[in-house]
Amino acid sequence: MLRTATHDTSIVTVEFDTGAKARFHAIWLRDNALDPETRAPGNGQRLITIGDIPANVSVSAAEVVNGDLSVTFQPESKTVTFPAVWLADHVYDRDQTLQAGRIAPGITTWERGIDAPSSDWTEVHTNQTTKRSWLAAVAEFGFAKLTGGPTEPESLLKVADLFGYVRETNYGPYFEVRTEVNPTNLAYTGLGLQAHTDNPYRDPVPTLQILYCLENSAEGGDSIVVDGFRAAEKLREQNPDGFALLAGYPARFEYKGSDGVCLRSRRPMIELSPDGELIGIRFNNRSSAPFVDVPFDQMEAYYAAYRQLGDIIDDPAMGVSFKLESGESFIVDNTRILHARLGYSGAGSRWLQGCYADKDGLLSTLAAMEMAQPEAAE
Repeated sequence: MLRTATHDTSIVTVEFDTGAKARFHAIWLRDNALDPETRAPGNGQRLITIGDIPANVSVSAAEVVNGDLSVTFQPESKTVTFPAVWLADHVYDRDQTLQAGRIAPGITTWERGIDAPSSDWTEVHTNQTTKRSWLAAVAEFGFAKLTGGPTEPESLLKVADLFGYVRETNYGPYFEVRTEVNPTNLAYTGLGLQAHTDNPYRDPVPTLQILYCLENSAEGGDSIVVDGFRAAEKLREQNPDGFALLAGYPARFEYKGSDGVCLRSRRPMIELSPDGELIGIRFNNRSSAPFVDVPFDQMEAYYAAYRQLGDIIDDPAMGVSFKLESGESFIVDNTRILHARLGYSGAGSRWLQGCYADKDGLLSTLAAMEMAQPEAAE
């Protein structure tokens, strides 16, 4: 609820019932008007362009009506109501001094010791509350497991169906991670893999990865996940100048492992939004190309920061480990979470299938579910 509203021709100032005050510009209010001539009632999309708003737009009246804000714009003589709750959700009159590398609201960074978010396959596919909780865990922690699933090939595609679509790449709609102990081909070794993000040589990268276990009778081979955002936080705390170097200069990544494919990207290992929010990690030693975009006098310091980030990622205190059994799977936010595999030996075999999907579909599905049942999302 609003208590008061005052205005001049270019600014409206409101006071909420909490005592907080906020200012809104006339052009901002007119552009964001909620009336059916400005926004389509069905989908909320804007029906006007910036050029349709008079350049000399001004406010001739602003008052509180039933706790909400009523504004009249000139020269259109157009009156629009803005709900107080909507205004409170869209306040921009605040201190915009923000820390570089900060974490977005709703994201929880973590280290070893947390319980891996996990849900039952059948429950997630049949119970909307369980599905919403599972999706929310992926959004907050960057990964989650599913247990008790089927063991038929291509079952992983049903995981992507929970929220969106498979992102097909040059590897196809999905790929095989089929490894046998004592193999006849080195492609099927049981060697361990350093924690990494997948496909850093793509632009954009696949933002979600699903790994599904169909068979695992080998000793060892545990999966490990590491929160890249937490690693970046630690680097910023320990070496702010090194953090700034990895965020300020692009690394290069490349893959040309098969005929007709040459994938390249030029992106920083630590990616920030223009206002400094941490939005992505790209870390994969196997796909790194020569760094040529770092100034000569900064290269040694850049490599020192790169090494330090690698040491943080490799620290056993950072990782959550688990061994996938048949019918189990996990999903990771590939812009944030690094995954690794311990080596294994002895008799047996290990067969996983993997695919990529996109985070916008997961976040859209989650947001729609929370809007439909907001009380369950609290």
